[in-house]
Amino acid sequence: MQDVAKALENLQRNTQNPLLDRLGALFEAAGFELALVGGPVRDAILGRVAPDLDFTTSASPDEILKLLKPISSATWDIGRAFGTIAAQIGEEKVEITTYRADSYDSETRKPTVEFGTNLEDDLVRRDFTVNAMALRLPSRTFVDPHSGLRDLLFSTLKTPSKPEISFSDDPLRMMRAARFASQLGFEIEPETFEAMVSMRERISIISMERVRDELSKLLLSSNPRPGLEALVDSGIASIVLPELPALRLELDEHHHHKDVYQHTITVVEQAIDYEKDYGLSNDLVLRLAALLHDIGKPATRRLEPGGAVSFHHHDVVGAKLAKKRLQELRFDNDTIKAVAKLIELHLRFFGYSDQQWSDSAVRRYVRDAEDQLVRLHALTRADVTTRNRRKADRLAHAYDDLEQRIKILQEQEELDSLRPELDGAAIMELLGLKPGPEVGQAYKYLMEIRLDEGEIGRAEAEKRLLSWWQSR
Repeated sequence: MQDVAKALENLQRNTQNPLLDRLGALFEAAGFELALVGGPVRDAILGRVAPDLDFTTSASPDEILKLLKPISSATWDIGRAFGTIAAQIGEEKVEITTYRADSYDSETRKPTVEFGTNLEDDLVRRDFTVNAMALRLPSRTFVDPHSGLRDLLFSTLKTPSKPEISFSDDPLRMMRAARFASQLGFEIEPETFEAMVSMRERISIISMERVRDELSKLLLSSNPRPGLEALVDSGIASIVLPELPALRLELDEHHHHKDVYQHTITVVEQAIDYEKDYGLSNDLVLRLAALLHDIGKPATRRLEPGGAVSFHHHDVVGAKLAKKRLQELRFDNDTIKAVAKLIELHLRFFGYSDQQWSDSAVRRYVRDAEDQLVRLHALTRADVTTRNRRKADRLAHAYDDLEQRIKILQEQEELDSLRPELDGAAIMELLGLKPGPEVGQAYKYLMEIRLDEGEIGRAEAEKRLLSWWQSR
């Protein structure tokens, strides 16, 4: 924890941007207030320079636009309804928002937009005290009516107003608390967390798109565990992502098995660690796959004789459940398809260490993974959470071997573009066919040969295909 003097020194040093003084003087000359606010102030105190500059002002959106146009290369008013005007000034993008005093209607998903009249009213409507600090411009007066600096120094998340009021105004703030717990490493203040628990049902009025965006930001943090645990422990996950708390399978005295929920959080953490090994960075698809890879287990859980527990086909079931959940969260089709494929394939490797695969099996592994092979490597390795060091080493060495074999076969056979010797046009010419399902059947037959035997040459492929066709 740094002290107040150091924090204010950071604020001064990390806001030495001529643009702040320029904008402050511009708005002051026009008779308006302007203040740097929220994340940029918080980050400056933490010793970081924020990538974007957010301001709040007493000027209306039309007045903001009028002031900015002469000094900007471009302006955007896509947030005009909410009082926000964005502009490109030199190399920097700024967003300036009219003082706000809005809230959510108790029955709808849309906020009631009301413009405020002063900075203090604007700050009290913000999500957390650490984001309710401002720097008045051009005077550079630090404004902190809700002790955000204190909470920042103590790494505490709390709301400027009573949490029940804040979360009622915008229920998404409950998810934002979880996200900041991960992004900033802060603790959610007990009263604030209790409000999250008691008001969790109110999250259901928020659009799925906003829920998706918050969940994505949480997962893309460097440490998702605190945020995910906050969502589960508060009960919010039971509403927006019920498959996650469902992994806390009950343990009974006769059938002991691994805590699937804690295993899942660990897999997410390990997947993040493996990103750098595979040239990935902040990979949302991989992290979603890690989070959802075992969600098929509750539906497939069976208590076997002798005390064992089985989850047969949880990979296939999990892929279907993940697809459904991600669709409800309005993820794009490419992300949904990629995550579902990774979940469906995440168990394929296990067994390789017991009996080495044939070249045919390796080719099929690559073929089935398609463009998700690198992510599948990372997910498969991350899925090993056993504390048995010998078992973990055996699986790691086995996957090293599999990757080496894939590399060799790729060099020999160009597995990334694996296809039989005859394409659809050649098949139709040889068999005298027109486009239709029979061409697909013939192609599939040749592809199976390609996977099993490797390259056999065009002449042999034609011979095999004619023989297969005549014997049908």
